[in-house]
This record gives sequence, structure tokens and C-alpha cells, in this order.
Amino acid sequence: MLDERKWAGLLIFVGAAQFVIGVMLAEALYPGYHVGDRFISDLGVGPSAAIFNVSVIFLGLFVLAGAYVARKVFGLILTILIVLTGVGAIGVGVFTEDAGILHSIFSLITFLFGGVTAVWAARLLKPPLSYISAIMGAIGLVALGLFISGFFLGLGQGGMERMIAYPIVAWAMAFGGYLMTSPEPALG
Repeated sequence: MLDERKWAGLLIFVGAAQFVIGVMLAEALYPGYHVGDRFISDLGVGPSAAIFNVSVIFLGLFVLAGAYVARKVFGLILTILIVLTGVGAIGVGVFTEDAGILHSIFSLITFLFGGVTAVWAARLLKPPLSYISAIMGAIGLVALGLFISGFFLGLGQGGMERMIAYPIVAWAMAFGGYLMTSPEPALG
């Protein structure tokens, strides 16, 4: 039987894992798509839009469900950060790139609060995951700053955007796995 912590871990892990698979499928089915040149969200308005948009909305819904299930386990601040990340992801799928500023706002919410969540969670986790959490969140936040500043470090805009997103998604899978296997009752 799964307790709140394990359910939250399962939900967060499944949400992040299906998103990675969804992005890979969408990229493979989008003719001429190049990860260095194209934004991740280009997948949400192109020939693979249905796959990408459903996947990113599911990511947000699974993250929100995980936050709800484990709100007492996570404590107030971590729950709020996770909820903001989940809401941002849903917004990215609902307000696709062609929605203009709304899409940009939800993308920023997802990237910013995803990175902050990983950094904040590091304070509550045990090593080595606490170190991984801080590093992955910091990588995402630094990449976000570089991306906003227009410094792509030779990766192209799509490559730099992935340096924001992928460390956060990888952290979410690790965090979900930790929650599913750790016997500890609470984080906060």
C-alpha cells in the first residue's frame, strides 16, 4: 500500500517521465526539427502539437496531483513551489507559442519555479540527492538567466532552453524516485 509520500513520488515521476518520452516522440515526428535551432514549445504548434501539448499538460496535472497528495508531507513552501511549477506547465500546453505573451509567462513560471523548487528541496533532502537537487536547480536557473540574456553559449536557442528544462525534469524524476523509496515520513 502506498502512503502519501509514495503516491506523490509516483505521480511526480510518471509526470516527468512521460513528458521526456512525449518530447522525444514529438521531436521525432516533426520533420526538419533541430533541437539547437528550435524551441521546445515549437513542438506545441507544429505537426506534433497534440503529442507535445497533451504531454506538457499531463506533466503539470501529475505534478499538481503529487503536490496535493503530499501537501502535509512537503510543508507549505515546497507545496507552493511545486504547485506553481505544475500550473506553469499546464499553461504552456494550454497557451501554446502562438498565444504570445501568455505562453512566455507560463514558460517563465515553469522554468523559474522548477529551478527554485529543486534548490529549495535540497534543504530538505539527504545526501547525495540534496547535492544533486541543488546542482540541477542551479543549472536550470543559470541557464534561464543566460537564455533571457541571449547568451546561448554555442548551443543555439533550443539547446540553451533545454539546459533550463532537462535538469529540472531529471531532478523531478529523481525526486519522485526518492519519495517512492524513502521510508521517512516527512520532508518539511
